[in-house]
Formats: sequence, C-alpha cells, structure tokens
Amino acid sequence: MAKRYFIYLAYNGKNYCGWQVQPNGSTVQEAVEKSIGTLLRRPVSVTGAGRTDSGVHARMMVAHFDVEQPLDDPFWAERLNRILPSDIAVRRIVPVKPEAHARFSALSRTYKYYITHQKDPFRQEPLRVNRPLDYDRMNAAAGILLKHTDFTSFSKLHTDVKTNHCRIMEARWENEGDAWVFTIRADRFLRNMVRAIVGTLIETGKGRLSLAGFESVIESKNRSNAGTSVAGNALFLTNIEYPETLFEIE
Repeated sequence: MAKRYFIYLAYNGKNYCGWQVQPNGSTVQEAVEKSIGTLLRRPVSVTGAGRTDSGVHARMMVAHFDVEQPLDDPFWAERLNRILPSDIAVRRIVPVKPEAHARFSALSRTYKYYITHQKDPFRQEPLRVNRPLDYDRMNAAAGILLKHTDFTSFSKLHTDVKTNHCRIMEARWENEGDAWVFTIRADRFLRNMVRAIVGTLIETGKGRLSLAGFESVIESKNRSNAGTSVAGNALFLTNIEYPETLFEIE
C-alpha cells in the first residue's frame, strides 16, 4: 500500500513560471518532481497546495506525494536539498494519513505583500511606490474584504475554477521597519487575486478610490473595475494550515 507524505518547501520564484508544470517554462513543481524521482528512481507526481504565479515566492509551500515504501531515511530532506536548485529548499517531509490532500485539506493560506517607499540596492523584493500612501484608509478598505465572499472582480479571467467565492479571515496593513506589509489569510484564493486586491488598495491609498468605491468594485463582479495587478516579485506565500488529525504520529 502506498504511503503519503507532505513535503514542506520554500522557494524564490524569480526564475520560475510559477508552481504548476507547464509546457513553455521552468516551474517549481517540475524541479521538485524531478528531484524526488531521481532519488526514488521512478517518476513521481507531486500535488501542491495551490498555484503561485510567475515570480511569486513561497516561505512555505506544501505538497504531497505517494511512495510504495516508507521513507525510513531521516536524512531524506537533506538528500533532496543536495540535488534541488539553490533557489528551492525542503524544510521537512512528514507522513500523513492516506486521505490527506495538500490542496483540498488546507484550512487556510496566508500571503504577504511588501511595499517600500525608498530605494534599497540590497532589497529587490518590495514593490517601490514613490508617492506616500494613506495606510489608515487602505486598512479600512481591507476590512471591507471580510464582509464579502464573491471576489470575481479580483480574479484572472477565463480560469477553470467552478466558483469565485472565498472566505477571507484576515486582511491588514502593518509597518515593518522600512516596509509596509499586507497580510491576507483565506480558505482559498483565485488566480491573481492577491495582486489585484493590492493594486486596488493602492488606488484607495492614493485617494483615487473612495471606501465606497472600493466596495462597489467588489460588488460589481467585474475585473475591469479593479486596479492593475501589482508585480509578483513582492508577494510571498507564508503559511498553510491543516487539521492536526491528518498527521501521523511518528
């Protein structure tokens, strides 16, 4: 009987066309599957908790894969790290119950988006915004997100999802040193959703969109009414939560 494992990963998305395997570019999923397959000496399918866009980073991505024999070697993660590219790191590999699914079993996912207002040659990740932003106003707008569930206005068009409904549990801006950080946690996210939300919040912070106007964008369910999606290089997937009952006691 096959044994299922969760693999916890971190990666710099700069050199990848996102997580999911695609025909016209390198992806994180492809690199992980190739490395695991090399160690097991057979093809392996890895299922991720979601699809990060091109250039987006992950401090925590979770995926699952199945093997016929238990991974008894405690240094499996270390062995994988030796053959993975330098911009992908395995944090740990843990056994889970057969019904555990990296994507469908997740309770929530958390993303963070970074903005700075000054040039720093040693930090390339934050989005640099030259003009001041009203973060109190942007926080008020972020609070409006928690009142709604249909986020069609912030979704990439013509995707294959069956519903654009998500439950946002947390959305706020906080100052961290010389950066402002937007944290958003939800049970699921649509394609391009976080970047579109941040772009629209920035319009609010610039005074171009009122709080009522921000809510009207959501209620319109029309992507063309929302702001431009911000760059992916300042976006990080930072956490994924699962029920404790999915994990096997080692």
